[in-house]
Amino acid sequence: MIIGVVGQIASGKSILSDILVQHGFDKLAFSSEIREELRLRGLPLERKILQDIGNEMREREGNEYWAKRVIAKINYGKNYVIEGMRNPAEIEALQRLDNFILIAVDAPIERRFQWIMMRGKDGDPHTLEGIKLIDARDMGIGEESHGQKTAECIKRSDHIIINDGTKEQLTKKIEKLLKKLKINGDLTSDKL
Repeated sequence: MIIGVVGQIASGKSILSDILVQHGFDKLAFSSEIREELRLRGLPLERKILQDIGNEMREREGNEYWAKRVIAKINYGKNYVIEGMRNPAEIEALQRLDNFILIAVDAPIERRFQWIMMRGKDGDPHTLEGIKLIDARDMGIGEESHGQKTAECIKRSDHIIINDGTKEQLTKKIEKLLKKLKINGDLTSDKL
């Protein structure tokens, strides 16, 4: 089974991914691929640069470029959680794989701002206005076809989890969805 996870900055994608890892899934992330590209080029690991390079490579190599890099790392016979698609073509590439499910995690901007301030991650914005700027680009405002299109990706999801409470409440929502998908601690899963 391959579960894709999509959502805005600090929406709770990593919490969902971490829970799936606890259920025996291996994790792959689009951001890891882009970060590797930045390291090879000697560029700083900043959000805007990550977005710029992500867009640049999709424009130069095709909108499925990052998906192809991630798919090349899949060892069939294992279960994977793949985090952070930003363009619908990336989802389309993953949807061609057997047993692919896309889950979106959505959270109000005020909550995401609180969580961003608490996590203190390098490259994160430090103001609500900064988050709004990142959100606008990330969601596709002013972006070309090879750009960030998270809003379109979220619309394509099979399931949406609303993260508007505590981490414990989000965990319960995730566990409920995993039970619905027939994923348990023993990692038994039925074809959907």
